Amino acid sequence: MNVLITAGGTREYIDPVRFLSNASSGRMGFALASAALRAGHRVTLITAPTALKPPAQARMIPVISSNDMFRAVKTEFARCDCLIMAAAVADYTPLKKARKKLKKGEDLLTLSLKPTADILAWAGRHKKKGQMLVGFALEDKNLRTNAERKLKDKNLELIIANTPAAIAAERSTIHLKAKEGPWQTFSNTPKSRLAAHIIKTIDRLRQSC
Repeated sequence: MNVLITAGGTREYIDPVRFLSNASSGRMGFALASAALRAGHRVTLITAPTALKPPAQARMIPVISSNDMFRAVKTEFARCDCLIMAAAVADYTPLKKARKKLKKGEDLLTLSLKPTADILAWAGRHKKKGQMLVGFALEDKNLRTNAERKLKDKNLELIIANTPAAIAAERSTIHLKAKEGPWQTFSNTPKSRLAAHIIKTIDRLRQSC
């Protein structure tokens, strides 16, 4: 397969030096890229800024903001057989970006934010027959209920749900559910092994289509 993977946390700039972001390390996305390569797939990795070293065989597309990532996904989507959205894409971005560094003052600073584009929902609306979509759901309550709703609403083949404890961690607990299958749980497992489980699940789903 041609596998398209997104990774890392996007940066939404307030001014030329300050940005809104999150603590995502990109570790899961990079582990998925390595696992997909080991399974014999071709990998394109769209990654927000991260300190990780990418797998040598992956085709890299560096991005910064959520809008950058959306443009890259739209450009690459038609050529992929499977999109895995592992990136922690910001939900909001500043309504306006200051052209110069904002000076510190005594008054309160109010930021106006607007929602970012829903990349996975866009892919779900535009996917072709045979294309697979895999999403992640980070939930701090009603984890399986919310993840299952995302699986349906975004037109996914597979959802991986986890909690905020997974952010930047080397090990994680994940819950997997395919569209027609039961929930599976992998507890306190290195992300490299979790990635291998996810890729194997994708391969099985692909074969059953």
